[in-house]
Amino acid sequence: MKWMLVVLVGGVSPVNTDLVFDKFADCLAAEEQMRQHYSDAFDAWDRMAAARIDRRSDYRKARDIEAKRLLGNIGTCIPHGGGDQQPIVTPQQQPPATSSQPVAPSPPQPSPQPTPRT
Repeated sequence: MKWMLVVLVGGVSPVNTDLVFDKFADCLAAEEQMRQHYSDAFDAWDRMAAARIDRRSDYRKARDIEAKRLLGNIGTCIPHGGGDQQPIVTPQQQPPATSSQPVAPSPPQPSPQPTPRT
């Protein structure tokens, strides 16, 4: 079985990385490496912000926002079946029509009428 690394942005929204591994351990190692890159980026930002932001309360607020932005992204390894798998359809996407016949438009729905006042 193959494994694919998927990043959950903000811990919620999945983003396909197209990184496929033959071994689960290799996928986990890539996830660890990705997490380390995010941690290193946050540490670099933190050193820069500590030197540039004068007010302690502003620094704390900015640090919390940056930590959520960078450290809120997590990776996970999911099974990958190869090229025979259907792509994941997100709620914003509609799957293409598979029928070769044209689809007739649905008739317009009547708008609801307000109830009369007495």
